[in-house]
Amino acid sequence: MIRIEEILNILPHRYPFLLVDRIIEFEKNKRIVGIKNVTFNEGFFQGHFPNRPIMPGVLLIEAMAQVGGILAFKSAGVENKIVYFLGIDKARFRQPVIPGDQIRFVLEVLKNRRTIWTFKAEAFVEDKLVAEAELMASIVDR
Repeated sequence: MIRIEEILNILPHRYPFLLVDRIIEFEKNKRIVGIKNVTFNEGFFQGHFPNRPIMPGVLLIEAMAQVGGILAFKSAGVENKIVYFLGIDKARFRQPVIPGDQIRFVLEVLKNRRTIWTFKAEAFVEDKLVAEAELMASIVDR
């Protein structure tokens, strides 16, 4: 398990843009599972939408990218590097994510060539697929 203290050492993101609370599974160069607890106190719910709060899809993609960044960083075993998000393909949003949900992000490595990583990313609430995409990232100097 990777707790928030280590996540903060890996990712440059901070509140309100850090969108992963914990890593519960990690298999080097293969797979990772991360958790995000969604609360009504999230700032984006004020405007998205005031009478029907729904987590923006773009933030689901960002959260998946952050989990993928942790997978790439930990697999590469590097220091003084940072992971940049390069691209999104095949993004689909299946169901809304609302306050009180716990999102489980499951990412698998599709390709890794040197510093470029491609992931299959899925987001689940309970056992329901809520979003999916293919993501690309690169490890670069900090």
